[in-house]
Amino acid sequence: MKTKKSTILLIYTGGTIGMVKDYKTGSLKAFDFDELLSNIPELNQLDCEIETFSFDQPIDSSNMSLKHWLQIASVIEDNYHNHDGFVVLHGSDTMSYTASALSFLLEDLAKPVIFTGSQLPIGDLRTDAKENLITSIQIAALKENGKPVVQEVGLYFEYKLYRANRTTKINAEHFEAFSSLNHPPLVESGVHLKVFKENLFRPKTAKKFFVHKKMDNNVAVLKLFPGLSPKVLQSVLQIPGLKALILETYGAGNAFTEDWFLEELKNAIKNNLFIVNVTQCSGGSVIMGQYETSKAMLDMQVINGKDITTEAAIAKLMYMLGVGVTTKSFKTIFETPLRGEMS
Repeated sequence: MKTKKSTILLIYTGGTIGMVKDYKTGSLKAFDFDELLSNIPELNQLDCEIETFSFDQPIDSSNMSLKHWLQIASVIEDNYHNHDGFVVLHGSDTMSYTASALSFLLEDLAKPVIFTGSQLPIGDLRTDAKENLITSIQIAALKENGKPVVQEVGLYFEYKLYRANRTTKINAEHFEAFSSLNHPPLVESGVHLKVFKENLFRPKTAKKFFVHKKMDNNVAVLKLFPGLSPKVLQSVLQIPGLKALILETYGAGNAFTEDWFLEELKNAIKNNLFIVNVTQCSGGSVIMGQYETSKAMLDMQVINGKDITTEAAIAKLMYMLGVGVTTKSFKTIFETPLRGEMS
């Protein structure tokens, strides 16, 4: 009996990967994704069926917003039951933000949603676009015993598939643009695809797939630096409508111990502002109380971001605020891994 081919939906949002060079003008332009196979004939050799969806107006990822995140989620929802996997083509600059957001919006996901892009346009002779795209589709089509091997939101770039909500863009020029310092890769591409099953995310319950439609962007990020003035902190804490603040602290979650700083945080928390402690370091974790410089924040019940990335922390806050998590349970839920976004 012949095994049915996997059907993959390719979603193009914009970004360098979908560009071709107009050799008359030298400028880059988006190509027509209805002509995808003629642009990348290698896709005909893949053992899967490929369908495409493109934003009406593809955008630079620097212009990504919550409405675009929800649009991608809706496209996946509308096509979830008639496709085996999804590959989202996206500009690399904000890919980690979008992919992290999708990991929270897609509740009880049981199919692969793979984000990818490129540093060079698909028409460039030295492009990384073809390998990233072809391998992302192959990974999305992987099955074992009739079920998808990957059942989470991933990000594939330069021979490695990472859990999307563990990634950060670390280089604007190298093909190896992303890193996931606090979680090992899910798949590595070489002569063969090597799947690290022990690293894959598997939800503890098998509930019905559900897409969330609300996110609340009343959040802010403040990166601590030597010389931060009280006026700057106060101006951030007094933003009208602000509901949550991510503090990017030093090392293992350390911050100033000056009275003015701690008093501002205490008062903000009393006024129901959620404050999350996330390290500025690309790798490692917040361990509040390890040093005296973080013990005061531990005592005042600042939320421990542990080893979450800033990108995932933003997405998680917007998601939790959007679904209306109560003040009483907010800290506990944030500090609990929901989609494998923290250890």
